[in-house]
Amino acid sequence: MSAILIVDDESDIRALIRIHLERAGLPIVEARSGRQAIEQIQEHSIELIILDLMMDDGNGFEVLHHLRRTSSNVLVIALSARREIQDKVDTLGLGADDYITKPFSPVELVARVQAQLRRHRSHTSPPSGIIRLNNLALDVDNLILHNGGIQHPLTEIECALLQLFMTNPDRTLTRRDIYQQIWKHENYDSNNLGVFINRIRIMLEGTDDSPLHLHTVRGIGYRFSGDGR
Repeated sequence: MSAILIVDDESDIRALIRIHLERAGLPIVEARSGRQAIEQIQEHSIELIILDLMMDDGNGFEVLHHLRRTSSNVLVIALSARREIQDKVDTLGLGADDYITKPFSPVELVARVQAQLRRHRSHTSPPSGIIRLNNLALDVDNLILHNGGIQHPLTEIECALLQLFMTNPDRTLTRRDIYQQIWKHENYDSNNLGVFINRIRIMLEGTDDSPLHLHTVRGIGYRFSGDGR
């Protein structure tokens, strides 16, 4: 059975997370450093990592770099005391699936873990094929966006967002509804969603300044243009 890896150099935080995840029936592996985390990843079948970004022996970014060089399937929920938007941009840009700031609610963390696992496991169900809209082709099975002659590898979150938008062209989707459909829990985080929206715009347009496909509907959410205008 695949396990959840808790990576934090503070033993009391690891214990707090472990207690709540074990109550939810999830198998746990622990690491107190980035180096030990990489060893655990190599020795165990890990489905999801709860990763502290700042540790004494370096930081979680090194673990995230290692993980994304070797595997795109392991989920990562980043933990950090840093609340700046740029920190979220950098972390989610490196391939983290979610970002939670410290101090955090253990109950919310468990909810986010369970939501990530549900989304991930539903993605490994039967193939969904290729979704086409104008010059775009989304290969859902292989997590690739074809935009003209350019291929963009995607994270699962990016692919799920594009699948939602491309199957609902010209429809305004609220931020809360998007977040609940993709992250599959009630704890709406507009900053996390905004980071992924900007990354998708850059793939589509080369910039997020003048979007042709993915438009912001002020005060409501986003609309994906069916004709690319």
